[in-house]
Amino acid sequence: MKFTAQQIADILEGEVVGNPDEEVSKLSKIEEGEKGSLTFLSNPKYNPFLYTTNASITIVNKSFQPEKEIFITLIKVEDAYNSFSKLLEFYNEVKNNKTGREAPHFISNSAKIGTNEYVGAFSYIGENVIIGNNVKIYPNSYIGDNTVIGDNCFIFSGVKIYSETQIGNHCKIHSGCIIGSDGFGFAPNEKGEYIAIPQIGNVIIEDYVDIGSGSTIDRATLGATIIRKGVKLDNQIQIAHNVEIGENTVIAAQTGIAGSTKIGKNCMIGGQVGIAGHIKIGNNVKVLAQAGVSKNIKDNAIVNGTPAFNAQDFNKSYAHFKNLPNIISKFNQLEKRVEDSK
Repeated sequence: MKFTAQQIADILEGEVVGNPDEEVSKLSKIEEGEKGSLTFLSNPKYNPFLYTTNASITIVNKSFQPEKEIFITLIKVEDAYNSFSKLLEFYNEVKNNKTGREAPHFISNSAKIGTNEYVGAFSYIGENVIIGNNVKIYPNSYIGDNTVIGDNCFIFSGVKIYSETQIGNHCKIHSGCIIGSDGFGFAPNEKGEYIAIPQIGNVIIEDYVDIGSGSTIDRATLGATIIRKGVKLDNQIQIAHNVEIGENTVIAAQTGIAGSTKIGKNCMIGGQVGIAGHIKIGNNVKVLAQAGVSKNIKDNAIVNGTPAFNAQDFNKSYAHFKNLPNIISKFNQLEKRVEDSK
């Protein structure tokens, strides 16, 4: 799909400097630009590339003044970085705006699907499923019985959504996610064998939630596992049964959250964090990468380490830990001097 400089400027409310009919069909970094591509310049460090790039169009700030002659079409905007991000979003919407139903697929007679839908090949939609408008379900997806999906959602290839799951509006669930699988609930019998406890709850995902590829969210034993509005989850995250994650919390890859833990609003949790079960993490908490959280954390805390504690105290302690061999050596020398003086 091709766009002219003028069409792009109209989208971004910018001004064309150069050829308004210059066409582009792809995006590129400014240092790797080639004919027919669009790029942007916002960091002055990259200014020299503007004079050597082979890109056809570059988005720049209105304040930008070239130091020498340029031969590329410019689009001047208030903020080049934000405008390019807006353009990426627009491009993504156009690219993913598929409609219709590919064959083969299975849709239960009792399922209800809104308008402007896309159902990819080999998708399965079970009984009593309710799907809103403008929902895109990519190939090889499974939507279990009694699932509800709101408007403007993307269910990418290979997603498995178990029965009774509720998903709000404007959500994106990326490839390979499993939503609503059984929680890890087992109890030993008198023989020491572990017997599965039926997991009869569900998963509730509110509006504007993004879930990265390969992540798993377990259904509750009773009640619901809840992902609140605006939560953003990276790839390969494990969320156990009956967990609740508060609004606008973001969690990086490979984090695992054990059962029945409650996480507050606006938290930031780094990669490879392990969080124990049945604890409460407050609002606006930051957990640094690879920390191990084993007890409750109050609002606004910043923690690190395993077991996790105040990040500033952790850094001070780590400085001493790095010097521990020298400290021990000096201690041994002092001990020997004391012994020799007796």
